[in-house]
Amino acid sequence: MTRRHPALTLRVAALLLVPPLMWAGNALMGRLLAGTLPPLALNALRWSVALVLLLPLGAAVLATRERRREILARWQPLALLGGLGVGAYNALQYLALQTSSPINVTLIASSVPLWMMTIGVVFYREHPKPAQWLGAGLSALGVLTVLLRGDLGALRQLQLVPGDLWMLLAALSWALYSWRLARPPAALAGDQRPAWDWAGFLLLQVIFGLVWAGGAAGLEAALGVVPTSAVPPVTGWALAAALLFLGVGPSLLAYRCWGIGVAAVGPALAGFFANLTPLFAALLSALWLGEPPRPYHGIAFACIVGGIWLSSRR
Repeated sequence: MTRRHPALTLRVAALLLVPPLMWAGNALMGRLLAGTLPPLALNALRWSVALVLLLPLGAAVLATRERRREILARWQPLALLGGLGVGAYNALQYLALQTSSPINVTLIASSVPLWMMTIGVVFYREHPKPAQWLGAGLSALGVLTVLLRGDLGALRQLQLVPGDLWMLLAALSWALYSWRLARPPAALAGDQRPAWDWAGFLLLQVIFGLVWAGGAAGLEAALGVVPTSAVPPVTGWALAAALLFLGVGPSLLAYRCWGIGVAAVGPALAGFFANLTPLFAALLSALWLGEPPRPYHGIAFACIVGGIWLSSRR
């Protein structure tokens, strides 16, 4: 039987706008730091900053022996959540950008709503209505409009490279992570879930995720991987500011808002908001580079919002 989620409200929609905006900023910062840090090291540093900032807010979850026993009893689902959402998604995205073009990476990332619905059908007995599939197509059309800058001829320039596979795995990882948030195992649901607030729960995800991220970064260092991008290195206060933004915006703020949104309307509908990421990236790039928005940005925005509206209808 299909589970019904509350209707999309203005408050939830506003919260779900925050993650794609932060992820767009993450993409710009990732490109900026591509010549400074290897991809897996960048991911580990980003979440290390988030851990330091989150500890004062969520330290109560580790305060007593009883609390620590609760965590140990649930280490497997927590390790999976941390591995998917912290250890895998952004590391795979940073890896993808080493060999794949931004057009390919963002196109593949726009498949997240389709992965959301497919996983719901296969594993959770969710059966999207035709309007939801149509909404997914309309939203993807908006993404395509941005990426091609309104020129269908740009499709001829797309070429598949290893980075495309990394990004496909990243999109699948995020879809699985979102479903695990919405439909947690029994040990993390209902009366069996400990009294963790949002900060404590996110802190646990970061701690377990950093085990994966730190291990991957260590392997990367052992293999002697170095930045290969032609982007000039970033040093000093500029590097510190970039890492601080990555630790606060795309990490703490985006994950908090995403968790609330997924809990409110479900991962399938929330996934459509992820398609706003390339549009926000284009607008931020325009502001960053001093280029004014183009007419196709408006067309794309209408398509993406139309897809969200169509998919959210009862």
